[in-house]
Amino acid sequence: MEKTELAERGLVLLGCGKMGSAMLEGWLARGLPAASVWVIDPKPSDWLKARQTHLNIDLPPDPAVVLIAVKPQMMGEALPQLQALGSGDTLFVSIAAGTTIDTLAATLGRDAPIIRAMPNTPAAVGRGISAIIGNPHATEAQMQATEDLLSAIGDVVRLEGEEQMDAVTGVSGSGPAYVFHMIECLAAAGEAQGLAPALAMQLAQATVAGAGALAMQSDDSAAQLRRNVTSPNGTTQAGLEVLMDDKAGLPPLMRATVAAAADRSRELANG
Repeated sequence: MEKTELAERGLVLLGCGKMGSAMLEGWLARGLPAASVWVIDPKPSDWLKARQTHLNIDLPPDPAVVLIAVKPQMMGEALPQLQALGSGDTLFVSIAAGTTIDTLAATLGRDAPIIRAMPNTPAAVGRGISAIIGNPHATEAQMQATEDLLSAIGDVVRLEGEEQMDAVTGVSGSGPAYVFHMIECLAAAGEAQGLAPALAMQLAQATVAGAGALAMQSDDSAAQLRRNVTSPNGTTQAGLEVLMDDKAGLPPLMRATVAAAADRSRELANG
């Protein structure tokens, strides 16, 4: 799908909360004309109102792409608005957690090309990662077009099957919240050792952000980077002996955390 086709036929964004806004901002920054975007959102933000898109008006008859970005609990009310578009070659991309391709196809049409995606909140700063999987009607060109769209907010990976989406939800979809809580806990631990709250938080934020950037840019594995920091019988080793404990440390806790999120994703998918 060429950019000219997207600009000429139009892109529809159903829902424009934080994730939808991050995507829209990325697309506009890449040169997609605001006049080629239709947004349906019952409570548009002031930022959205100022973007000069087509806001809450009749949709184009044959848009190139419809991106479904509403909350899962709003899906039943929102999807019928798109039903008339499911009879052509419009591509539907859904970022709604826990809503399966089969559920979407029940309303949009069994022959509609549908791609399910799971982005995450670092998309707001262009550092997200999205996983995608399409139904058999989604062509390679449409899969590539979806990758191009989502690359405006970060990296994109393809899954082998939709059943992997629950695990992706547990790792990268929900994962930013785990990291934010780690920052909270690291800062609180610094306070307990006598640091002022603001200083402890600054140290924790910069440490997590810097370590993440190093992990992304280095050719070394995360395990090797950890070993690089750890001197024998030093301070880091003393801390890691607590954190890496097989019974009470981070490994079993993280397994349980991701499993709980993935299980909840499966529950949402099953209604």
